Amino acid sequence: MNLVMLATIVFVPMILEALISQRNEARLRGQGAIEPPGDVYSAMQVSYPGAFALMLVEGWLRGAGVDVWVAAGFTTFLGAKLLKYWAIMTLGERWAFRVLVLPGAPLIAAGPYRLLQHPNYVAVIAELVGATLIAHAPIAGAMSVLAFGWLIQRRIEVEERALGLRR
Repeated sequence: MNLVMLATIVFVPMILEALISQRNEARLRGQGAIEPPGDVYSAMQVSYPGAFALMLVEGWLRGAGVDVWVAAGFTTFLGAKLLKYWAIMTLGERWAFRVLVLPGAPLIAAGPYRLLQHPNYVAVIAELVGATLIAHAPIAGAMSVLAFGWLIQRRIEVEERALGLRR
């Protein structure tokens, strides 16, 4: 039962986030936003949902039950979603899955960006950790956190170069 719940709390918001991102991407491009070269978006687009799918499979193979790890996982996942949605609301129409930079637009330094440089990425890693605990998927979870963490690091490099924060 917890795997069905996990699939629901992972994939339904993911679809809604994709729709918001598509809408914002169209608006940003219409305003002249530039997508920098070298982004790892195409790899992220496949590996993010794939990571959760692998965890669900591992959890199913292990016969994951409901225990204290599930409760910890749901708490972690919920906290991650709250942080992510705070970041999304703070960025507003500037939030998208792709790195799109509006020339001349100021950096956002409000909301969670006052506290963390990349709150959305912190939230994504916490989502993966929470799902790992819920699914009882230590192998797929660890692989996912490491692989997606590496992609996030590459993404941050591209993003910071595009924003003029890094050479």
